[in-house]
Amino acid sequence: MDRVLKNFAIYAVIVLLAVFAIKATSESEKPTQDVDYSTFYRDVAQDKIDQVMITVDTDVYIIEGKYKDGKTFRTEAPKEDNIFEHLRAHNVAYDTEKAKGPPWWTGLLSTLLPIAILVGFIFLMMNQTQGGGNRVMQFGRSRARMTTPEEVKVTFKDVAGADEAKEELQEVIEFLKNPQKFIQMGAKIPKGVLLYGPPGTGKTLMARAVAGEAGVPFFSISGSDFVEMFVGVGAARVRDLFENAKKNAPCIVFIDEIDAVGRQRGAGVGGGHDEREQTLNQLLVEMDGFSTNEGIIVMAGTNRPDILDPALLRPGRFDRHIVIDRPDVKGREAILKVHAEGKPLAPGVDMSVIAKRTPGFTGADLANVMNEAALLSARRNKKEITMEELEDAIERVIAGPEKKSRVISEKEKRLVAYHEAGHAVVSYFLPNTDKVHKISIIPRGRAGGYTLLLPEEDINYVTKSRLLDEVTTLLGGRVAESLVLQEVSTGAQNDLERATSIVRRMITEYGMSEELGPLTFGHKREEVFLGRDIARDRNYSEAIAYAIDQEARGFIENCYEKAKDILTQNIDKLHKVAEKLMEKEVLEGDEFEAIMTGRA
Repeated sequence: MDRVLKNFAIYAVIVLLAVFAIKATSESEKPTQDVDYSTFYRDVAQDKIDQVMITVDTDVYIIEGKYKDGKTFRTEAPKEDNIFEHLRAHNVAYDTEKAKGPPWWTGLLSTLLPIAILVGFIFLMMNQTQGGGNRVMQFGRSRARMTTPEEVKVTFKDVAGADEAKEELQEVIEFLKNPQKFIQMGAKIPKGVLLYGPPGTGKTLMARAVAGEAGVPFFSISGSDFVEMFVGVGAARVRDLFENAKKNAPCIVFIDEIDAVGRQRGAGVGGGHDEREQTLNQLLVEMDGFSTNEGIIVMAGTNRPDILDPALLRPGRFDRHIVIDRPDVKGREAILKVHAEGKPLAPGVDMSVIAKRTPGFTGADLANVMNEAALLSARRNKKEITMEELEDAIERVIAGPEKKSRVISEKEKRLVAYHEAGHAVVSYFLPNTDKVHKISIIPRGRAGGYTLLLPEEDINYVTKSRLLDEVTTLLGGRVAESLVLQEVSTGAQNDLERATSIVRRMITEYGMSEELGPLTFGHKREEVFLGRDIARDRNYSEAIAYAIDQEARGFIENCYEKAKDILTQNIDKLHKVAEKLMEKEVLEGDEFEAIMTGRA
């Protein structure tokens, strides 16, 4: 606040000086009426003028006066002696004075004012740069934020679902706590630790936990904070960052989203001379420039390790690569318990059930589920979070909020009901599909309805039969529309896209085609000028392309016919599920099971 007031005062002084100079050097305010000399002479003769003041200038008389009606005037007269006789002849009171030049200080002021304004502007800019306002002169200073050990509140007990990563990082913590233990054994601690994995898995949280466990200062900065529009700024910031780190060693330097600055060199249009690559070069030098005994551990996080420069990943820089992957069912349960702390849970809440119903969720997704459940409980005026809110929160995260206010015609409602019933009934009779958890025809997010299938256990490797059953389930909705309504709709668009993608990947990537054999077709091409973004290049002939299309069509047609056979043989169950959906709009898994087994 003091800086703002100081800057405002400087601006105010400059403006006042300028206004004062303009007022001082400008002409005096003009009278209300300018008249020519002949008019003035006539008005004197007609006794219209009351009094005048004559200023004797070098060449003329400057006459200012007042009419008898109160109006003022101004005129200039040639130096003629008869002007005074004319005034006396008509009894006009007059006085004379010599013309005065401008004050001496006005000339001095007009000379010094621009200099004063320039000095004030320079002073203002220097004040801003020193105070940090615009930081005109401090572009090369690192923007890393240092957190002291007292401020780091995160430890390993706040990180769940990544036990293997914790074990890998335990050596780093031991080194920071007791470096002599390793030095005496001749061991070299890793200079850099690269944490990589999908977004939301807790890479930044893990780095903060390492700093919290070790009790050392923690420097955090984003990769994009290094790069500026000015050449050389990024490299200067890297130097400044490591200079500060050495002053506070032992410490941890964490660079988040390092792919912003660590992309492979030669990937830009500017070759090896653009600003980003200079910054990367300086980072490589700094990481290789300090000894292992200085106590500086560089950690970095990214979800795109494939595009990083190989020189950054070699031993001696980022020696250790630790994957922070999506948690398994036990990890999800542990994460949910961490995020449930401080939230009032109802006695019947079972986190193991919620963990089983959230396969593929990251730590950020699970945190979002718990937060959404708390918001829903507050919205419903409940004092505790129940399983109902947690179930709704899972669906909200997966598919978006329900659109209960959306008006749906009976015809459209019937179409959606049979579409979703088709998915569910087909999946029930296939051996390699997940269990139906919930069916809904209430619009949610961008979907008109949805059938939620949840696996009973986490799956790491998918078989060919499971992929084909998944494609058959996806086609079940369109088959049901065709069988019952005798026409198809646009509601199956996303199903067809997913089914086609699965089938093509089975043929071109997984080698699951008997016709084409165990081969992959097309290879991942690294586009240098797109920064190694992955594209797919054709390395096969037109004949093979035609064979791939035919094989994909054959897979889809076989799955379509399989879905059609299932629904034709179980048309009565399809009708029952669809009618129940139109009646209740939502079917839980046990209600669907009861219909399929004939108990309802």
